[in-house]
Amino acid sequence: MSNENTGAVYATVVGVKESLVLIEFDEAAEVMKNEVGYVCVGEERLKAEILRVRGRTADMQVFEDTRGVRVGDRVELSGEMLSATLGPGLLGQVFDGLLNPLHGLAQKYGFFLPRGVLMPPLDLDKKWQFSPDAEIGATLPPGGVLGSVPEGPFKHKIMIPFNEAEPVQLTWIRGGSFSINEVVARYKTSGGEEKELTMAYRWPIRRPIPENLLRRRYTERQFPSKPLTTATRIIDTFFPIAQGGTGCIPGPFGAGKTVLQSLIARYSSVDIVIIVACGERAGEVVETIHEYPNTADPRTGGTLMDRTIIICNTSSMPVAAREASIYTGITLGEYFRQMGYDVLLIADSTSRWAQAMRETSGRMEEIPGEEAFPAYLDSAIKNLYERAGVIRCADGSTGTLTLIGTVSPAGGNFEEPVTQSTLGTVKTFLGLSADRAYKRFYPAIDPLLSWSRYLDQLAPWFTKELNAEWVNDVKNMMTLLERGDGIYQIMQVTGEEGITLEDFIEWQKSMLLDMVYLQQDAFDEVDACMPRERQLASFGVLKKLVAAEFKFQDKDEARDFFTKLTGLYKNWNYSRPDSPDYERYGKDIEQLAGQYLPGRSVQ
Repeated sequence: MSNENTGAVYATVVGVKESLVLIEFDEAAEVMKNEVGYVCVGEERLKAEILRVRGRTADMQVFEDTRGVRVGDRVELSGEMLSATLGPGLLGQVFDGLLNPLHGLAQKYGFFLPRGVLMPPLDLDKKWQFSPDAEIGATLPPGGVLGSVPEGPFKHKIMIPFNEAEPVQLTWIRGGSFSINEVVARYKTSGGEEKELTMAYRWPIRRPIPENLLRRRYTERQFPSKPLTTATRIIDTFFPIAQGGTGCIPGPFGAGKTVLQSLIARYSSVDIVIIVACGERAGEVVETIHEYPNTADPRTGGTLMDRTIIICNTSSMPVAAREASIYTGITLGEYFRQMGYDVLLIADSTSRWAQAMRETSGRMEEIPGEEAFPAYLDSAIKNLYERAGVIRCADGSTGTLTLIGTVSPAGGNFEEPVTQSTLGTVKTFLGLSADRAYKRFYPAIDPLLSWSRYLDQLAPWFTKELNAEWVNDVKNMMTLLERGDGIYQIMQVTGEEGITLEDFIEWQKSMLLDMVYLQQDAFDEVDACMPRERQLASFGVLKKLVAAEFKFQDKDEARDFFTKLTGLYKNWNYSRPDSPDYERYGKDIEQLAGQYLPGRSVQ
């Protein structure tokens, strides 16, 4: 693991504007964009990153409070780009946006952290049991696996550095118990240079890990071919997200973004979850930090925190580090993807990240775009989401990185630049509605506003794993919701008297679909998580109920029927599949429907 201050070059502060510092250096100095530097204020060393180089001057973004920084202060330039340390010990940790472990900092300095304090993200003293998987003399490509250590429920693979240009030859390797900085192997490059390898590795966060591997074809980017199962019915059925795909969840304050992303993180069919709390309120992040270690993980039997990494740069933390936090999180996601794991990254929220970019861009006096966001906002968002995807790794395994970003548009305005740029990039849009949230329809995903391009793209998987008519059935249900909304709009003007009994029944059917399938109780231990097999069975029953031609004497009788049916169906949702209640409520639904549909069954 390299030292950030190796080969330091010195510069001088010549200007200060809030978190932006203008520095000047010698002509002979080699300075690069995104290089890390340290502004020296007495005994404090404030970490910063170069954003722009112009001749002998450069603009630096300081990740700390700049009070006390003066013209003439010394700046140490490290020669290294802003990087993340990758290795065993990341899982189960809570970091800030620069990968400082917050629990470690709190233990050493208390809960009010002093300025300029940095701490290694990984425990330098902890021993890991390294087991070699490659033999001396073996030729390994960049990203090739030479051994592994157990980390919680996973096998943490130790790999050849991703930036090697050619395959390397393993000249020495040992197994045993070592710390992350101890040498476990040596290899010889194609140029004859011999290098030592430890279990920890540093990587620039703004550079995609597979970039070199893809260009030299040591790994291969593949097309997403299966959906991410979230156990949330409205997402899995109507607006699926591909495993290795992208999605966004925009919505106004109070629409339930935090609860929804918590459900997705807890029940999704992924191995590792990374949550980047970027600019959100500290109270929400504290709730997540306390909740995850005490939440049972349905996949591993341990706690949810065992396979989770939380990166928090809340609204009460330095805004300059907010922009870097998402890149830090996605770099960790790419790292675990290269091991062949399925990773889910939730960025909450990309609006705050974009606002941090706007703030920095304004201080740099760049030409503003729409609503004063930088002109490169659209390309920055696209570059971020493009780092998601499916990768066939060097050892033949396949890893996925699914990226879901929450967007917090001011006043719920989906026309603002961040939301619009995100919609042009992602393939699933889960728009939260203030109106549905006000009615207590949760999750408050508006079915008439949301969409997914993966429904047709993943049709072969749905046809093979569910049934051949699945995609068409889902589209027919969407049509029912649209027709039901149209009838409801007419009723708002004319009342029930202005529509026919047939239209009233169709509206009631659309409401049944909404009430018992699109809505889901996040706080019921059964209904909060519905496996895909049960979703298939429930959807099949609903399909028959919707297609049935019920006979009612009047609208009151129809309303009474659908009210009773909705109550039975909700109780059925709350019942465990192996319980007597599950079978009883299923029969009650069939019997009730049979009263108005003689001789036919909906089961």
